[in-house]
Amino acid sequence: MAESAPVSPRTPQTIVGTGIVLVGLALGVGALSIPSAAGYGGVGPNFLPWLVAGVLALCGVLIVREALTGGFRNMEPPSGAHAAWWPGLVWVTAGMLANAALITTIGFILSCALCYLLAVQGLRRAGGQAAGSPRILAIDVGSGIAIAAPVYWMFTQLLAINLPGLTGTGWI
Repeated sequence: MAESAPVSPRTPQTIVGTGIVLVGLALGVGALSIPSAAGYGGVGPNFLPWLVAGVLALCGVLIVREALTGGFRNMEPPSGAHAAWWPGLVWVTAGMLANAALITTIGFILSCALCYLLAVQGLRRAGGQAAGSPRILAIDVGSGIAIAAPVYWMFTQLLAINLPGLTGTGWI
């Protein structure tokens, strides 16, 4: 068997940078289908997608340039495990799927709090931290509600954007 040449550390960096440029370009192509009629403040609904696409493509170009001119210098070795911990991915994915499935049933605040709880449980377990005790679960649920509630109120009360609520009052 012939031995393969070792992979330069710059190769993955170049691949990641190129991927980021391609995602930026894809977002730009998607932004073409959004109407550009100016709204309040003189910007249209396609302004933010174009901004994100441009900044993302610029970041990708800068990453590729950095990789091709010597790679990331003075980089510390990565911390953490040598391989991915797949149960953590399952926890985070379950949180996102539960949020998507339950947001119209239990409302924005509770579904986002559940998403937060499941994602944090996965991250805690991946980091080897205590995760399943009732105290930790209560802290994670409380933190999720403390994050989701002000976001919900800001969108529904201040910006008048309809998000699914648990009640028809617009406060929960």
